[in-house]
Amino acid sequence: MQILFVHPNFPAQFGPLLSRLRGREDVSCVFVTKTAPGTHDGVRCIRFQVKGGATRATHYCSRTFENAVWHASGVYEACKATADLKPDLIVGHSGFGTTIFLSELYDCPIINHVEYFYRPHGSDLDFRPDFPPVPMNFLRSRTRNAMILLDLQTSSAAYTPTRWQWSLLPEVWRPKVDIIHDGIDTAVWRRRPAARRIGTEAIDESTRIVTYVSRGLESMRGFDIFVRVANRIAAEMSNVLFVVVGSDQVHYGDDLRRVRTKTFREHVLLAEKPDLSRFRFLGRVSHEQLADLFSISDLHVYLTVPFVLSWSLLNALACECTVLASDTAPVLEVIRHEETGLLADFFDVEGLAAQALRVLRDPAAFRSLGNAGRAEVEQRYSLDHTFPKLWDLFMRMMEKPGTAPSPS
Repeated sequence: MQILFVHPNFPAQFGPLLSRLRGREDVSCVFVTKTAPGTHDGVRCIRFQVKGGATRATHYCSRTFENAVWHASGVYEACKATADLKPDLIVGHSGFGTTIFLSELYDCPIINHVEYFYRPHGSDLDFRPDFPPVPMNFLRSRTRNAMILLDLQTSSAAYTPTRWQWSLLPEVWRPKVDIIHDGIDTAVWRRRPAARRIGTEAIDESTRIVTYVSRGLESMRGFDIFVRVANRIAAEMSNVLFVVVGSDQVHYGDDLRRVRTKTFREHVLLAEKPDLSRFRFLGRVSHEQLADLFSISDLHVYLTVPFVLSWSLLNALACECTVLASDTAPVLEVIRHEETGLLADFFDVEGLAAQALRVLRDPAAFRSLGNAGRAEVEQRYSLDHTFPKLWDLFMRMMEKPGTAPSPS
């Protein structure tokens, strides 16, 4: 059985799934991607090229669709040129438009991972009045779903990670979309007896460690709010170290249009003037390094506007972190206040700081929250829970009940 995965990046959302399929003699996985060809982690990768795209002459509201079509064309040409590529199933990521033409090449089911359906109001776009979007973005949000809608129409089925993300879809398409998370590898993401070190720096046992993790340090993930909260904590406790993981790249929103600095991090540090001796900025780190960091964290802070739920939240919970999070829609599906973590309003700096200080003054008293968070991940988001669901979806779409290999 040959499964073709399609995404500009490798392995992207399909990494956990591939970890379960890798090495199975009854399944051959091929990945079409913009990254380098060859074999990576046991998966054959085929490179596609994007030979065009939107320009300044392209209407601002249609640039996302224009780029998606060029991606789809690149995938189509790469697959067409690979004679021995004969998939029994295609799994892609909707929105990039990468699978839309493949039904012209292959007579097999196509399943799309649908991550986020955009809306102009009551959404990530207008959640932060302190960072209003450029007006044209309200118009663009209405057209950004064009390729997602085409994918929903042409695919055999789709899935999305959380019920909240599913609820954003037009009602007419929801029956076609299963709610299945990508999966958390709880063998990797677990609390471990890690040394109390940040890089080569030894951390004294009396020092409290507060962690913040984001793909990019930006407003949609509340980096500025976190620094304000950190300032409040630092003013009350002298033995707290704030450890930040994430790049200076802005992945979402218009942060760099609103500031005069090169990065949003620089803007925030200039505005809030924290004591930088209390901070450690690690940039991007490996999964192993991050799991070690979570294992020595006394408190993990996760902030987000209503948007795609970060893997980092579930990874932190799997590592039994005591988590303080914003009470925004995607988070409420995972964190129950005083049960699996702590919640406060995204904008309530004083409230967030007060919750944090409760934990930092007596971390041991809140360890039960970390234990409950781990149990939540194991029961709802672990690969042991999600992989059988994905495999069942694949088999149902292939219409081969009773002949499929076991998902174990």
